[in-house]
Amino acid sequence: MDIDHDLHLIAAQEQALVFSRFDAARAWQLGAYLHEVATARALALAIDVRTFGQPLFFSSLEGATPDNAAWAQRKANVVAHFRRSSYAIGLRLQRAGTSLAEKHGLPVADYAAHGGAFPITLAGVGVIGSVTVSGLPQRGDHEFVVEALCAELGHDYAKLALAKV
Repeated sequence: MDIDHDLHLIAAQEQALVFSRFDAARAWQLGAYLHEVATARALALAIDVRTFGQPLFFSSLEGATPDNAAWAQRKANVVAHFRRSSYAIGLRLQRAGTSLAEKHGLPVADYAAHGGAFPITLAGVGVIGSVTVSGLPQRGDHEFVVEALCAELGHDYAKLALAKV
């Protein structure tokens, strides 16, 4: 895996995957889509869709654990803090050889710079929330969210997907 290449692609994902409108109904639609696809693939995931300060959709699928819900919250906190995908933040820290606690003083009990939380960006406004999954390896969590956002927003996932490793 080439971290710089992945960071470039994640920036492209973040720039492309922008909503023209986002409300509670759209959050529910996105969460329900993630739930449907995860169920069809028999994935044990926690799914969280929120605007900052307001949870709008949460589901814990068969086989997911309380740890998955906690990880989802910690990853969503990273998006809230940095307004970037949790995977991008984690890769930047990995490349620099540091951690959230060392570089930013953020407690690991509340923040996790691991893939799976992606910013919800509203055109003309900016980042207003996050969509998060937890239960797969971090790259898989990230890509599952990106795949769902591509389907929701009408983008070709093949053009935005990270390379398989």
